[in-house]
Amino acid sequence: MKTSAPGRTCSIATVLLSLLAVLHTSTPQKNDIDIYSLTVDSRVSSRFAHTVVTSRVVNKANVVQEATFQVELPKRAFITNFSMIIDGVTYPGNIKEKAAAQEQYSTAVARGESAGLIKATGRKMEQFQVSVNVAPSAKVTFELVYEELLKRHLEVYELLLKIQPQQLVKHLQMDIHIFEPQGISFLETESTFMTNELADALTISRNKTKAHIRFKPTLSQQKSPGQEDTVLNGNFIIRYDVNRTLSGGSIQIENGYFVHYFAPEGLPTIPKNVIFVIDKSGSMLGRKIQQTREALIKILDDLSPRDQFNLISFSGDATQWKPLLVPASAEDVNQARRYVAGIQAQGGTNINDAMLMAVQLLSNANRQELLPAGSVSLIILLTDGDPTVGETNPARIQKNVQEAIAGQYSLFCLGFGFDVSYAFLEKLALDNGGLARRIYEDSDSALQLQDFYQEVANPLLTAVTFEYPSNAVEEVSQDNFRLLFKGSEIVVAGKLQDQSPDVLSAKVRGHLHMQNITFQTEIRVAEKEEEFQSPKYIFHSFMERLWAYLTIQQLLEKMILASDAEKQALETRALNLSLQYSFVTPLTSMVVTKPEGEERSEVAEKPVETENKHKHFHLGLPLSRFHTMGDRRSRLTAGPSGKAPGNPGRIGPQGPVHSPSHRLTYHGVRDLLLPDMLLAPSTPDEVDLRIKARVSAIPSDTMTQRHQERKHSGSSEDTSQPAKTDSPPAPIQAPPVILTLPGQSVNHLCVDIKHSQGPMNLLSDPDQGVEVTGQYETEKAQFSWIEVTFKNPQLQVRASPEHVVVTRNRRNSAYKWKETLFSVTPGLNMTMDKAGLLLLSSPDKVTIGLLPWDGPGEGLRLLLRDTDRFSSHVGGTLGQFYQGVLWGPPAAADDSRRTLSVQGRDYSATRLLKLDYQEGSPGTEISCWSVEL
Repeated sequence: MKTSAPGRTCSIATVLLSLLAVLHTSTPQKNDIDIYSLTVDSRVSSRFAHTVVTSRVVNKANVVQEATFQVELPKRAFITNFSMIIDGVTYPGNIKEKAAAQEQYSTAVARGESAGLIKATGRKMEQFQVSVNVAPSAKVTFELVYEELLKRHLEVYELLLKIQPQQLVKHLQMDIHIFEPQGISFLETESTFMTNELADALTISRNKTKAHIRFKPTLSQQKSPGQEDTVLNGNFIIRYDVNRTLSGGSIQIENGYFVHYFAPEGLPTIPKNVIFVIDKSGSMLGRKIQQTREALIKILDDLSPRDQFNLISFSGDATQWKPLLVPASAEDVNQARRYVAGIQAQGGTNINDAMLMAVQLLSNANRQELLPAGSVSLIILLTDGDPTVGETNPARIQKNVQEAIAGQYSLFCLGFGFDVSYAFLEKLALDNGGLARRIYEDSDSALQLQDFYQEVANPLLTAVTFEYPSNAVEEVSQDNFRLLFKGSEIVVAGKLQDQSPDVLSAKVRGHLHMQNITFQTEIRVAEKEEEFQSPKYIFHSFMERLWAYLTIQQLLEKMILASDAEKQALETRALNLSLQYSFVTPLTSMVVTKPEGEERSEVAEKPVETENKHKHFHLGLPLSRFHTMGDRRSRLTAGPSGKAPGNPGRIGPQGPVHSPSHRLTYHGVRDLLLPDMLLAPSTPDEVDLRIKARVSAIPSDTMTQRHQERKHSGSSEDTSQPAKTDSPPAPIQAPPVILTLPGQSVNHLCVDIKHSQGPMNLLSDPDQGVEVTGQYETEKAQFSWIEVTFKNPQLQVRASPEHVVVTRNRRNSAYKWKETLFSVTPGLNMTMDKAGLLLLSSPDKVTIGLLPWDGPGEGLRLLLRDTDRFSSHVGGTLGQFYQGVLWGPPAAADDSRRTLSVQGRDYSATRLLKLDYQEGSPGTEISCWSVEL
């Protein structure tokens, strides 16, 4: 079925109507196209991942049906192979030069007969999709292969796999093999679809150098409760790191190629001079400037006392906060926080003057010898638009900035949203020894900014160069780098010469804070080659492909900076490597041939981030670049994310389109609605109904009933019933905390906090290595935030009514409430169900639960399980009740009142009915002893 994308000027309402129209089109009979096998086999050998996705389908109908194979893969990956087997005939995908394929299909493109094979589908993913007609009772096998070099980011490598079959699959299996000769130091898995029922289908085994993760759910495990739909819909993520030494150098050899990984441990960080250049133009108004302020305040707190900094904000004009860089002392940081809190958005965008002002600040400080010896100077630019004031020619701005910096400082550019010219910012950063990053407009934009800062916050070495004997290696990839940051890794690859020495030596030179340093490594070539010769769980000859992958990536980056004369030579080499190793890169296309009588062929092209300018986006979404021939027919999609047009990408049960937990997906392109729409609260009607459902056992007062009746009848007034004067029964309240006291005859203690000033230490147990703090709002009777800190593993969980943020090794991960989460980390499991209950558990530790409260008011609830595991050293506002509590006898006149003594202090406890929310909505009535603090 062919649908034309709505014009850029269409309203959101029009988009919704068009999507709803798709939902109500005729749907082919369910299960006509049946996926009877879906397997994902990913083999990671020394950070290089080779992934094969295989889907086998059969047409159970008595007529021809169209099956669609759909896979989402990481943006950094290159597709290397695709094939279809139909009736014993293999139809391969052939990779060729883009220009040659382009010319063949220009006529079809001109007619607008295009359908996407590869398109961008979010921050980290791209989607590959192919459709083919399947005869009655016929079977088709689809197979896609892609490869990527896993990049170390804030101390971990991440392998991201997408699972979205959209139907039950008889044989569904994922196998991930990881082999790291350096040794695996850390491994965790995370899933956005895993449940406790599915946990049995996941097995993880590992030894010193290898790990195997298998996920093989049965049909019954895949089923949604009470339905025939699958629960599998989301991401499966593996994060890991490897062992390192102070030398930081690990050289590995396979099949005549070598790779040198460099990430030394134990080096001190270099002091830095950093200037933040912040766009405050009118387009930043609202959420963008709010999140920028929030992120900057957090970033300022992370500055080291040895650092110097300054702030420049700009719209039509540029303004610097201080005339000079200032040390990151507590006093100056507090002043900067107040300045940032007052930044308001208005006016135009004068990038040129703001950047030159930042460079001038650093240059003046350098001339006056105010920059500490051996320090590193960074400029971080954040903008959301093109230059509109002053110098507006991007090429001239790039030239002005490059001449002013003159190689002395590093520039990092953050493009906020999709209106910004990313190509302009990318060249601006690469010209000046930095990099560019897109910040996606979403609820976690502030966290994205903080994460980027953390990447560059701790420089370890400058002027890093790799040296190898000239008689030993050849065709070495990039071997000199301006900076090495903590938590990252530099990778150099090359080819061994035919007559290379038996021992390969390497030197890595760099500058520490106040001295030069050299790391030297020697390895025996024969011994290293043996590491990869026997294991069956690796993808052999991977190192040559890793070298080609890395070289192509670096050539593509160099092309951005090269002159026209240099660009041609770089492009020719990158193209030749892409064709030689069958990579779908921005320079090549994959032609997918189909059986006679159908669209004879389609062309897959890799989307390019720098091309995703506003014209390639609709409502903030990248549109694909693709070409195909032939007409389009109605389809029943099947495969890793097959979806019928009548039900595009349904996630969870049917519900109103504005419900924040339900997103419409059309052919895998997500988030057609603006993030603000998706995150907006439900309508007042829904809020009232939700509250009513949660506290259904609570008698409503007459005014609330009349209010609901007026709303549902559409009338603003209702005078048909006289007002009642009787006082309604008092509603049963849900306390902010319910404590289960082990070893007591009294099971539950309900704690109501009546007095709170500032953050509270709720509980702390040094033996358990856990601390819980929170901010309690007495007016709302809710926690506005709760923070749980674990000592081992070192991890922090901060919950707010908006989302949950998990911080580990300076890396932030944000999760929305009521989205399924299942994370297995050494020493800690994190799970969240669709009711929003987040549990933090470990076999030998107390379980801490957090729950968003969507009853009256907005806030958080805290619950504790397995409290018998608390040590005798537990303390805090709540922890004190696990330290020798003594209950007095019931009062003589009223047995619903007792006194309990805690560490020498007496509390009055009253037996009351309360609402227990711990098992989810709508809650159950319990009798508990209520204590006021």
